[in-house]
Amino acid sequence: MTAAQADLRIDRPSTADGAALWRIAKESGNLDLNSSYSYLLWCRDFAGTSAVARAEDGEPVGFVTGYVRPADPHTLLVWQVAVDSAYRGRGLAAALLDGLTAHVAAERPLTAVETTITPGNTASERLFTSYAARHGAALSREVLFDSGLFPDGPHDPEVLYRIGPLAPQSL
Repeated sequence: MTAAQADLRIDRPSTADGAALWRIAKESGNLDLNSSYSYLLWCRDFAGTSAVARAEDGEPVGFVTGYVRPADPHTLLVWQVAVDSAYRGRGLAAALLDGLTAHVAAERPLTAVETTITPGNTASERLFTSYAARHGAALSREVLFDSGLFPDGPHDPEVLYRIGPLAPQSL
């Protein structure tokens, strides 16, 4: 953790954090906003594969949510990463992602990390490209969901970023 992150604590989310995660996602301006209910469920059902960064007062200021893919139990799919605007520029998203993958890898073999990113989301592109570089892993990209698959109006395609294989010592 860097000096700029020293006043922050990273741990598992609880259902009490769901509203704050929803707010951070809403204010991010880049994420597809899910219902507030989904963030509550996420904090309950996927707390073990998610992480939250807390300010000194315990309030969430950033998060990463993910799950282990049922069809590929050695792959962590990162659903969303967001940091409150007042805490951006400190490397917090990278610290959350590194911390989460290390936590998951301590509990099960982890050989890959996946996420989807819409074209033009340069912050996420940089985050996952730098993650691959830090961990000495290959990065591949392919369109996972074409824009025509989304039933609720115009949506950019979702590009799958697959990072791996991951070496256990790199996590």
